[in-house]
Amino acid sequence: MRLTNEAGGCLLRFALKWVLRTAVALCCLLAVLLALYRFVPPVSTLMLARWVTGRSVERTWVSLDRISANLPTAVILSEDGGFCRNSGVDWGALREAMGEHSAHPRGASTLHMQTAKNLFLWPSRWVVRKAVEIPLALLINAVWPKRRVIEIYLNIAEWGDGIFGAEAAARHYFKKSAADLTPREAALLAAALPNPLHRNPAAPSAMQSRIAAIIMARSRARGDRLDCVR
Repeated sequence: MRLTNEAGGCLLRFALKWVLRTAVALCCLLAVLLALYRFVPPVSTLMLARWVTGRSVERTWVSLDRISANLPTAVILSEDGGFCRNSGVDWGALREAMGEHSAHPRGASTLHMQTAKNLFLWPSRWVVRKAVEIPLALLINAVWPKRRVIEIYLNIAEWGDGIFGAEAAARHYFKKSAADLTPREAALLAAALPNPLHRNPAAPSAMQSRIAAIIMARSRARGDRLDCVR
């Protein structure tokens, strides 16, 4: 019995050491990627998954200067109105969402959190993923300026089956560069983000058109006050 207990203790210590070393290695890798992606165009987990499974990926990286200002404005006002002032997490919205006893508080997801999910995590809305997403979002906010966050988000967001980023989306749906998107086209792209596989910006449903109209109205009301991405 003593030998069995000792063997069990050795196995437990070995497992704990392995878990600790793995965690340290993952943290080091994350730190390297966060520093690298501050300057280098990143690749999202969804893109990697498609490449691994032999599916096509349509994405052309463009700098924020080559994306019409209409698009970041529309996306921020649609997805994360507090983007310019929050710390990567909207704690008030998160508390409200969790107070509704929801395991999937999507409405509390900031652009930092969505960027963290797209870059490093998986698409499930499982609450455990959200718990990992939050510290990643805080790290991203600490390491990258807001302008870089929105630049990366707009280049990795999925806008259709295998269509990633603003440039690919603009060319696919509107046959033009992302630099030339009109306010309505930008609003239609933003309205598609919650369900990009089933919402076509070029042939919007009545609901999508209404959402786009709301986004455009918010944009006109806000004017040029989104200084954090200029």
